[in-house]
Order: sequence, then C-alpha cells, then structure tokens
Amino acid sequence: QVRLVDSGGGLVQTGGSLRLSCAASGTGNSANHMAWYRQAPGKHRDLVAIITPDGSANYTDSVKGRFTISRGQVKNTVFLQMNNLKPEDTAMYFCNAEFGSRIILTAWGQGTLVTVSS
Repeated sequence: QVRLVDSGGGLVQTGGSLRLSCAASGTGNSANHMAWYRQAPGKHRDLVAIITPDGSANYTDSVKGRFTISRGQVKNTVFLQMNNLKPEDTAMYFCNAEFGSRIILTAWGQGTLVTVSS
C-alpha cells in the first residue's frame, strides 16, 4: 500500500553535487524515520543517512561533512544533498521509511542511480 518514489540521481564529475528526493504515498501516517541507503554492485545495501521525526540526523562516516539529509515541508518527504562527490559514492541510492508502532512497516523506493566519474 505504501509507496516510496526516489529521484534525483545522475552522472556527475568528481567534486560535483546532486540532490536526491523521496516522497511517500499511500499512507496518511507520519514515518517514524526516513533514511537513504546505497548499494554498489556485488556489495551490501548500506545506510548512508537517517533522520528522525524530531530532526536528529546521523550519517555513515564516509559521507560526514559532505552529505546532508533533511525532511521536506510535505509529510513523508526527505532529501539528500550530496556535495563534493567522489567515485566511491557511485551506487544505487534507495529511500527508506519506517511506519508503525506495534507492527512496523518498512518501505523502499525503487532506487535512483548516482554515478561519479573521475
């Protein structure tokens, strides 16, 4: 029922910037948290950044100081501003959201590809 749509990926050169966007539909409830994950070919899907309802944000060490996660004014929207991109940031990026209390629902976006060339 709940759908996440993520977008904003593309091809950039080293040092460039991209802004990823994600929006949820199919629910009137607010997400417990929203997050961005990424997955390179043959590797695990790893957490990049996460933001809680009160605005607290956490980042994986490799993106600290370069990426910023933020929530939009529209409920269940989230953004990831990516600056000073590096080739090692190349991956499929997935939006993630958690809903519920007694029963937890985790939803995923379809993925948006970020490619950083050297």
